[in-house]
Amino acid sequence: MKNKNKSRRSFLKWGFAGAVSGVVGNSTQARSVSTNLLTPAEIEGPFYPITAQKDKDFDLTKIDGKEGSAKGKAIVIEGRVIGVNGDPLEDVMVDLWQANAAGRYRHPHDSNSAPLDENFQGWAIVPSGSDGSFRFKTVYPGAYPAANGWTRPPHIHFRFIKSGYAELITQMYFPNHKLNDRDVLLQRKSKEEQKLMTASLVGKNPETYRYTVVLMEA
Repeated sequence: MKNKNKSRRSFLKWGFAGAVSGVVGNSTQARSVSTNLLTPAEIEGPFYPITAQKDKDFDLTKIDGKEGSAKGKAIVIEGRVIGVNGDPLEDVMVDLWQANAAGRYRHPHDSNSAPLDENFQGWAIVPSGSDGSFRFKTVYPGAYPAANGWTRPPHIHFRFIKSGYAELITQMYFPNHKLNDRDVLLQRKSKEEQKLMTASLVGKNPETYRYTVVLMEA
């Protein structure tokens, strides 16, 4: 219980303090959002976590009870969830999962020969705050081979759930990655949709990305 309370205090202090200062500044822009700018949906993919895992907090670079840290470049994602009218959405369940820095998922069906990282959490479930913000620390995900010579660019999978709103499953991409232009899934989207699915680089120490998500009422 002591570790759990410590983790929660760390989340409240680290997870939301920066998000409030870094994301709330977008409120004016958010107010102009229309139904034409809903965040596009994407397939869940085959590697949604199926193994029981207690540690699903905001810091994916460490696992509770282990001393080591995840390999790769540590990054921060500052996110915000809003409705189509620009109002912030509180208490959205933000469910996210991704490959490690080598491009391997913590999933028993991932046949990628890249190494697992025993210190990488790989999966988190965090709530959005009163201003719709969420924030987590992770590593820049590696690219990995898919079918027929197709290599998937770095991306993070998301599921957003809130009562009264349509559930959204999508994928967030990183700006200016060379594999984005050849990705089968991303290139099925229009240029405008691609922009909505791509985070913005807003800081370098640590490398920080901003991602705004727009949900539709059910």
